[in-house]
Amino acid sequence: MIKANNPKLKSWVEVPKDSDFPIQNLPFGIFKTRYLTPVAGVAIGNYVLDLVYLHENGYLDGLGLPPGIFNQRYLNDFIALGRKKCRTVRERISELLRDDNDELKSNLAAREIALIPMREVQMLMPVRVPNYTDFYSSEEHATNVGSMFRDPKNALLPNWKHLPVGYHGRASSIVVSGTSIHRPKGQIKLPDSEQPVFSSSKKMDFELEVAFISCGETKLGQTINTKEAEDYIFGFVLFNDWSARDIQQWEYVPLGPFLGKNFGSTISPWIVTLDALEPFRVDGPEQNPEVLPYLKFSGAKNFDIMLEVMLQPENGEAVTICRSNFKYMYWNVNQQLAHHTINGCNIQVGDMYASGTISGPSPGSYGSMLELTWNGQKPLTMPDGSERKFIEDGDTVMMRGFTEKDGVRIGFGECVGKIVK
Repeated sequence: MIKANNPKLKSWVEVPKDSDFPIQNLPFGIFKTRYLTPVAGVAIGNYVLDLVYLHENGYLDGLGLPPGIFNQRYLNDFIALGRKKCRTVRERISELLRDDNDELKSNLAAREIALIPMREVQMLMPVRVPNYTDFYSSEEHATNVGSMFRDPKNALLPNWKHLPVGYHGRASSIVVSGTSIHRPKGQIKLPDSEQPVFSSSKKMDFELEVAFISCGETKLGQTINTKEAEDYIFGFVLFNDWSARDIQQWEYVPLGPFLGKNFGSTISPWIVTLDALEPFRVDGPEQNPEVLPYLKFSGAKNFDIMLEVMLQPENGEAVTICRSNFKYMYWNVNQQLAHHTINGCNIQVGDMYASGTISGPSPGSYGSMLELTWNGQKPLTMPDGSERKFIEDGDTVMMRGFTEKDGVRIGFGECVGKIVK
């Protein structure tokens, strides 16, 4: 058992009962303040713990950390130390924050500097993302889309249950929560027209996803099997893969998503480590037909993470429009990484791998407006009486995620984005 995950641990830092960030979580991120340039920190309750201060003042001595490892704009160099080293650091931070440890607790001056209220910080992109892959791993979502645009009796394409379908997306347009997204423009083909027109997207959508971030590198030609895949996974973030459905529908044959996807994706700022999620593993859906040998795995590889999407008009009240769960994923992260590298594709530290839209079995658990409104045929009614077929200018989409067991709640914070012209 990982010591930092002990559900009995209590912190001397006050942690509200419904906080996403108890001592059992300790996610990593990058933040800045009015007086601090971007540095690494850990979330605890309503505070951010400054890792540069801890490192420079001896609290992390003996861990073999390179000088200045936390005094950087991104976490890439830190997570490149490997999952085991990152675990050691998280364990040490957990020790420092325990209510029975006086090292930091009794040093009022150090506490005043090292613990910064969250309201005083600005969260930044936690990693530099060299490469981004988007999978398509929810059977319910793939079935819904296939039923909508193809034959409901043959909603899944022949390859879908044999391999984790995915494509390479645009890494440079992944932004941190709180960043506005401009409504994209491109070619769309209206139903009553034979020719396409140039237009702003009329079918702006969100996609509820979870992404994992790699902490290791491989050489070209090297593969990663399902047994060792988790050695390369540092942690997870919430991921909103914004989509312009009408641009995408016109362009995606024969090569797939392009302008309908690459204009922006939003992530939550805190990386919840794979270690922190260990107690929340569950079995995934039964895979039938049997997968090929390189995709076989043993043990519980899915995670029971409850997900929620809220939509807030510019001058209106926020309303929950979707509740889903990460456990619904047909293809797990081990299989995704094994398939990604089976052809010898090399991976890099900081690469981001999104799950694809996470939809559950009921209409209220569908992870996109495309499904929730069935391509606009069943509009959602907002508290102010207005309707939504897709996302309008001024609308804000808020995603949240957490898992809970034995009195411990591990959360991701918020993933927020507003659509502007």
